[in-house]
Amino acid sequence: MKVPEGLADWVEQLLTKRVVELLSLGRKGGHAVAGFEKVKDMLMRDEAEVLIQASDGSGRGKSKLSTPEGGRFIGWLTADELGQAFNREKVIHVALAAGGLARRVVEEAARLKGLRAEDGGKTAGKDRRAT
Repeated sequence: MKVPEGLADWVEQLLTKRVVELLSLGRKGGHAVAGFEKVKDMLMRDEAEVLIQASDGSGRGKSKLSTPEGGRFIGWLTADELGQAFNREKVIHVALAAGGLARRVVEEAARLKGLRAEDGGKTAGKDRRAT
């Protein structure tokens, strides 16, 4: 049996789409927020179960937020992919409230992580510091 060329890339695209669509559902249902201040607020109120930060966001900005105690961290989606879920160009920080949707996002994102390669730590243009 021969595996079609590009199968892994196709599966990665489908998994990425699924995670983005789940995050979009969370946004529409009020279970997901994006942006540093909104995420920070949700974390401080102990309402977040999942912290998601763009793989290409700046380390300086990402280091200011911590994964909720007993919660999960997802760091392998890009700022563009997270932005799609929130109808923005780029999103660096996302928080998800506890519940069934958060569990599904974590499961699907874990599948995606298995297919995804490290990108060398490139940063999104929005957070890039001038040197």
